[in-house]
Amino acid sequence: MPISKNIRLKKKFGQHFLRDKSVVDAAIDRVSISNEASVFEIGCGDGFLTREILKTNIARLWVFEIDPEWASYVKQKFGSDERLTIFDENILDVDFELFKEHKPWTLIANLPYQITFPILYMLQRNRNMIAEGVVMIQEEVAKKIVKTKGRGYGYPSLFLQHYFDIELMRKVPPSAFYPPPKVFSRLIYFKPKSSVKEITEEKKFWKFIKICFRQPRRTLRNNLSQAHFNIENFDKKILAMRAQQLAMSDFLHLWDLLNN
Repeated sequence: MPISKNIRLKKKFGQHFLRDKSVVDAAIDRVSISNEASVFEIGCGDGFLTREILKTNIARLWVFEIDPEWASYVKQKFGSDERLTIFDENILDVDFELFKEHKPWTLIANLPYQITFPILYMLQRNRNMIAEGVVMIQEEVAKKIVKTKGRGYGYPSLFLQHYFDIELMRKVPPSAFYPPPKVFSRLIYFKPKSSVKEITEEKKFWKFIKICFRQPRRTLRNNLSQAHFNIENFDKKILAMRAQQLAMSDFLHLWDLLNN
């Protein structure tokens, strides 16, 4: 049960509070913590994870909590710790210039599942501020992110793997949360890649990838036929395949043909 019985859970925020300390320990143990470390948390809830992070030897912990009631609760409970700063706001609305002074940052968080991808894409845009992180997400989403082919493989897999090294960690049952979600969860570790291959017209390339996967069960030719791409130079065997059968290197080769 949550520590406070006076604050109701709000379904719109996807509040499922972690209750298994061993899971928290696994998340914290996976990242490098030092007395100079800057750590941030997204969605603290009643502070179960916050408390354990504060037990480590870090320089600061910034917590972003969209629910003002829980933000106030955690501030009252742990606010005497000068390393802790609570932001009563949606992390998706935050200007990451705020993080610049104390970078690089480590993220440890049990993410609200309904905004997992917006948060991951936000982290990609601001990866220059981040050293590494561990986040809790839905098991199904975690599997999609690390896919390299087949069912579930798609734009998110290619996009996130291009910018981050990603590692599946512990699978977490619904019983580890209150209230228990209807699905299994998974801890994943991520770290921005030190070297990322440059892509010509990068934004347009990712739009191209989305079109390739528009209808996953259709061939590449069918998905691209309604777009304004000149695919005359594409190998007919490639065009007869589904996007889920192609690797990142294949897509980069196709993109080079379009831009030469």
